[in-house]
Amino acid sequence: MAQLRPDDGRLLRGQKSRARILKAARSLFAERGFDDATLRAIAKRAGMGASSIYRHVQSKEELLMDQLADLQEEAWQRFREQDEREAPTQERVRAFLDVQHELLVENEDLTLIALRSMTRPGARVAKQVLSLNDRTVGLLMEILQMGRMQRRLAKKADVLEAARVIFHITQGVRISWANGLMTADACRDAIDTGVDMLFEGLTA
Repeated sequence: MAQLRPDDGRLLRGQKSRARILKAARSLFAERGFDDATLRAIAKRAGMGASSIYRHVQSKEELLMDQLADLQEEAWQRFREQDEREAPTQERVRAFLDVQHELLVENEDLTLIALRSMTRPGARVAKQVLSLNDRTVGLLMEILQMGRMQRRLAKKADVLEAARVIFHITQGVRISWANGLMTADACRDAIDTGVDMLFEGLTA
């Protein structure tokens, strides 16, 4: 099948339809929770027939991943807007994690589904969530790399491994939160403590 040109009307209509579906999905996920928001209900909210939605998406999980990817990018954009690039690296990392945490708490239902999927690797969304996690590690590494270039971190600091450790610290704590073992505030405090301990070994 020939690829559609960017200005092709069919492509533009398809993009608008998908945008309507994503907007409808987000509102229904917020109102009913992921489990109770059916594709049929999403289609109705988007103003299209139940069968028509399958031309654009195949499952609720696909919509969930789009929502999570949007949250990830929104966290990075919010961090960038308030980022002080000359601030200590530890402060910049914590600022990014704080912005991310606020967004995840605001969208608790989506967040908990994603976190719980990590404890069940066979779940359909698990592999897709893992790819998003790799993106988070990359963003953390970018912050750490600048800190090393500014000589705020030890010269031999492995910024990729440090980014992975920070991510796993946050992920481990958030999974406990997702399973009802701690409050959102306690989760945030535990992440701060873990990051502080790691930086004791990273600081130049």
